[in-house]
Amino acid sequence: MTKSEIRFLEGPQKRWSDFKFTFNVMLEFIRGFRALHFVGPCVTVFGSARFKEGHPAYEKAKILSGRIAKLGFTIMTGGGPGIMEAANRGAKEVGGKSVGCNIVLPKEQSPNPYLDKWVNIRYFFVRKNLLIKYSYAFVVMPGGFGTLDEYFETLTLIQTRKVSDFPIVIFDKEYHKDIIEHIEKMKAAGTISADDMKLCLFTDSIDEATKHIQDAISQFGLTPAPLKGPSRWLFER
Repeated sequence: MTKSEIRFLEGPQKRWSDFKFTFNVMLEFIRGFRALHFVGPCVTVFGSARFKEGHPAYEKAKILSGRIAKLGFTIMTGGGPGIMEAANRGAKEVGGKSVGCNIVLPKEQSPNPYLDKWVNIRYFFVRKNLLIKYSYAFVVMPGGFGTLDEYFETLTLIQTRKVSDFPIVIFDKEYHKDIIEHIEKMKAAGTISADDMKLCLFTDSIDEATKHIQDAISQFGLTPAPLKGPSRWLFER
C-alpha cells in the first residue's frame, strides 16, 4: 500500500485529504484506461509471484496461456514475476498479445520482460478492477492471499451479476482441494446455491481449460468490432 492509501484506510480524514485521495484514484483509473483501451478481449491469469521457471505451476501456466492466446485472446496478468511472467511468456512465445497491470510496492515489483504493454498502478483495488474490466475469462493458478483475493472478488461479481457470467478456470485440483471442499460445505449450509457451483471449472487438464474458454467465444460473441486506433490528439500510443 502507498502511504496515502494506508492513511485513507485508517478512518475519517480531513475532507480535503479525502478529496485529494479520491482525485488521485480517479487519475489512476484514467491512466489505466488510456494504457489498456486498445488491448482487445483479454483472458486474465492470476497466480503466485513466487514460482520460478521450472516449477510445474509455472510451466503449465505458460503452456495454457499460449493455448489461450492462439484462440485470439490477449493474455493479461498483474505484470510481475512467477505465474504472471509464465502466462505473459506463453502468449509471447506463440505470437500472441501480452499485457500487464503492475502493482507498485515498497519492494518494487518490476514488470516482467514478456509484456507488449503495461501500466504501473499504485492502488490494489484500482488494479483489480482493471484486471477484471478488460477480460472475458479468468484463470486461477496456484497462489497466495492475493490470488485468492482476486479469485473470490471476481467470483462474487459474477455471482451477483455485476459482470457477465464469464468463465473462471481454477487450475490444479490438488492444490485447491481445501477450497473445493469448503465451497461444497457452503452449498450444504445453504450460503451459496447449487447453481453457484457451476460458476467455476476446477481442472488439471490444459485441454479442458482451453475448451471451456473457447466455448465462451461463441457464447459471448467475442468478435468485437474493430476499435479506432490511438488518437494523437489525446496523446495516446
